[in-house]
Amino acid sequence: MTDDRVAAAGRGATTIADRVVAKVAAQAAREALDGVPEGGAPPHASVTVRHDSARVRVGVELEYPSDLGAQCGAVRRQVVHRVGTLVGMEVPEVDVRVERLHSERSRLAARGRTG
Repeated sequence: MTDDRVAAAGRGATTIADRVVAKVAAQAAREALDGVPEGGAPPHASVTVRHDSARVRVGVELEYPSDLGAQCGAVRRQVVHRVGTLVGMEVPEVDVRVERLHSERSRLAARGRTG
């Protein structure tokens, strides 16, 4: 009797859409930050996938004043970890773009009052 089982690598391929990787990256960025600033938008991401590697761009809005560098570093680390763990892709690059800062003063101005 012969063993006719096909090795796992020979059974087919798994393809994960860029938008799925982007969704995982955006969720990872949310996890890294302690929530969305009042009146702010949640993090969003876009990715470029090549084979088993994803280059990620994340847009975030942060509270001001705060340690912006530390928060961006936390986003990078969490995106690399979660994309690697959940999707199985290497992430050689995570660009974090701070798109807006939210302060008490900007919230008051948005409500039509100045402080």
